Parts: sequence; structure tokens; C-alpha cells
Amino acid sequence: MMPDQPLPPADATSPPTSPATEPAATPPGTRRRRRFLIWAAVLAVFAAVFWWALRGRSPRGARPGAAPAPVAIRTAAAARSDLPIYLDAIGTVTPIATNSITSQVTGRIVSVHYREGQRVQRGDPLIDIDPRPFAATLVQAEGTLERDLHVLAQAQMDRDRYRAAWARQAIARQQLDDQEKLVLQAEATVKVDRGVVDFDRIQLGYCRIPAPISGRVGLRLIDPGNLVTANVGPVLAVITQLQPISVVFPISEDHLGDVLAQPDRGAGLPVEALDRVQSRRLADGRLITIDNQIDTTTGTVRLRAQFDNADEALFPNQFVNTRLQVTTLRGATVVPSGAIQRTGDTAFVYVVTGGRAHVQRVTAGAVAGELTQVTGVAPGATVAISGFERLRDGAAVMIAGPRPGTP
Repeated sequence: MMPDQPLPPADATSPPTSPATEPAATPPGTRRRRRFLIWAAVLAVFAAVFWWALRGRSPRGARPGAAPAPVAIRTAAAARSDLPIYLDAIGTVTPIATNSITSQVTGRIVSVHYREGQRVQRGDPLIDIDPRPFAATLVQAEGTLERDLHVLAQAQMDRDRYRAAWARQAIARQQLDDQEKLVLQAEATVKVDRGVVDFDRIQLGYCRIPAPISGRVGLRLIDPGNLVTANVGPVLAVITQLQPISVVFPISEDHLGDVLAQPDRGAGLPVEALDRVQSRRLADGRLITIDNQIDTTTGTVRLRAQFDNADEALFPNQFVNTRLQVTTLRGATVVPSGAIQRTGDTAFVYVVTGGRAHVQRVTAGAVAGELTQVTGVAPGATVAISGFERLRDGAAVMIAGPRPGTP
């Protein structure tokens, strides 16, 4: 047996390994299938995540193909009612009479009888002006009248004597004619004297200034001792009539025919005066007159209503909201204004029957407050007044309750 011999070292000159001993290479078709399977798995994962996300957004407990939940709404009933038709406008409280009193004579004020804000009656004394110069002038005029009356009496006596003498042919006709003309001249002089006396008596009366109307005096404007000039001096007092009082308000010329078509051309129509926010009624009155022309700059015409103002709730130059009741629609079908929906020029309501809401076209008419007159809906029909963002024709509804105060 031969001893083991060492193997010779491998070197670069050693022959290459046989191809039969190398690992086999991966075919190209196998690599393509592997990549396809990887991408398919990734897409499947994304699809699963997306499906779970959509399911999480769907209503809890909802099942595919289940009917939508009923829409919760509130309802009101269409009713037959008498609907008053109003015209609303902003008006100004205007006194029926306002007097700014000035002196009609020149003189010194000796007394002021009124107090600021005092309510006075017609004829109450307000201001006194020194009457002594006017009293003296009146005495002079009366003396002149008395003298000329005696002159007239003497001329009449001479005339009567000349007539008697002329009847006896004792004097010439010319002498009688002259005496008759002297009598006429004396009569004219007396007439002038009477006019002067009356004028001076009137001037003396102007020294006492009474209240020309009943009303309320404003702030004090003059004091005793001041000198006033006739017709050009300062205002001595201002009196404003408060009872009754009026409100002037405009309406559009488009509504003027509706007012004039009423009995007495609208005179006597009821008018309400409301405060600035229309939350409180101040007074009730009646229309008394319509202006005689339309304002071309605004296309409106002014109306005046009168109020008793017993409690003086209306104050001069106050702004108020007015409501003129033009007429009343008898037996009109009305619904809450909020029940009427519009798409373009079409108006409709949702009528609730059998637990479902159905679209019903209507024609809206007059509006009074929160009610609107409609045609196309029968009285007693139930209409929706809320939930319009989810309502559709034929949608199932659940009535949450009527709105308080609906007809």
C-alpha cells in the first residue's frame, strides 16, 4: 500500500471547473412572474385599506341597499283666515299746529306769564308789553273823533236850515249844495277818525299776548325788560299742539291706486304707529288726507294720519314705523311665510301626507306679518316649515312638532 502523497497546490494554471458543477442560472420568465406577484400583493393591500376607510365613513349600522332615515321636520297647517293687508312705511310725527309767537308792536316787555314746558289753553296770557304809549295814542284818537263828530253835527244843522230856507226861496240853490257837500266831508272825516280809534285799540290789545292755540310751550326765549320790535323782533314763545297730533309718511305710487280705491278715497283707514324696532305699538289713528302730488325724485306720495295722542306717546319730529291697513282679504288660505320655497320663478311647499313630503306648487299672494296668502293648497293641509336642506319630493319624514303660534 502506497503512502499518502500530498496534493499539489492549486495555481492559476489549474484547469477550470467543469460547467456541469456550477449553479444553474434563474430563467427570465420566473423573474417576471415574481415581480407580478409582488405588485399584485401591494395593490390588494391598498384596496383593502381603501375599502375599510369607506366602510368607516358610512353610517354606523347602515347596510348596503337600506332605505335612508326619515327627515325630522316641523309642520304647520294651512288655514282659512281673514288676512289684513298692510302698507309699511317710516313716518315723522308732525304737529297739526305750531305757533312761533312774535310781537306785533314795538315796546318793552313788562311780564312773562308762562313757564318752560307748561301746557296752556287757548287764551291763556303769555307775555305783556308796556301798554301806556298805546293807551295814550288811543285817547288822542278818541278825542279827535269826538271833535269831528261835533263838527259833523253842526254841518248837518246848517244843512237843515238851508233846506228850509230854500223851500221858501230865501237862499240860492248854490248855497244849499255847498252845505250838503260840507256835511259829506265831515262824515268822511268821522269815518277816518273811527278807523284810527279802532287801529289804536287793536295796537293796545297787542300789548297783551295770549296763547293762540292749546298745546305745550317750549323753552323760555325772552325775559322782562327786553325791548321787542314789531314783526322783526325775536321769537317770544313757541307753542306746539300735541293733542291731537299727526304722522306724515310716504307710500309708493304703485300702491296709491289701492288706497284711492277704498271708500272715501282712503280717508278713515286705520293706521298704527310703532316704535323704531316695531316691537311696541304707540298709538292707533286714522288716515285723514293724501298729498296732491307725487314726489318725482322718490316716486312716493305723502299721507297724513291723525292720532288722539291722549298719553302723548307720540312726540313732535319723532320717527315711527307706520302700518296702513289698506283692506282685508276675507276667507284667504294662509300658510307661514317660511313654508314657501322658491326655485327661480316657481314657488312651492312640501305637503306632508302618509309620512312623506310631496312638492306642491303654489302661487304666493299678499303677506301680513309671518303669514302669506297662497293658492294651490287646500285649507287644513300640513306643510313643512323646517328641514328643507334634506327634503326631497317623496322623502320619508318624521314630524318633530308644530311651530308655536302657527295657524
